[in-house]
Amino acid sequence: MSSIVRDSDVVELGGPPVFNFGEKVRANRTIRNDGTYRGKEIGDILVKKGDVGYVISIGTFLQQFYIYGVEFLESGYRVGMKRKELAPVDACEETDDLPLPEEAVS
Repeated sequence: MSSIVRDSDVVELGGPPVFNFGEKVRANRTIRNDGTYRGKEIGDILVKKGDVGYVISIGTFLQQFYIYGVEFLESGYRVGMKRKELAPVDACEETDDLPLPEEAVS
């Protein structure tokens, strides 16, 4: 058991999860298969930096971190990610993407 390497001394589980179910999030970095994603080779890219997905589950890892199950609709992949690998998609960011109503031309 002494071979387990922890990412940090911070224990996230002392507080509530940062993200909620159904929340829209963006990947902060490219995520490759570490061997736990079935049907893909180790090293294959699962998520590219900037990809947007939705939190569909919240679990824990090593009694230290929350792991957010994120579904990326464009690729169809469901990937477990840590808090540091995700960023929220702001509500104002979403409204910027909406088309504006067309102005009436007289």
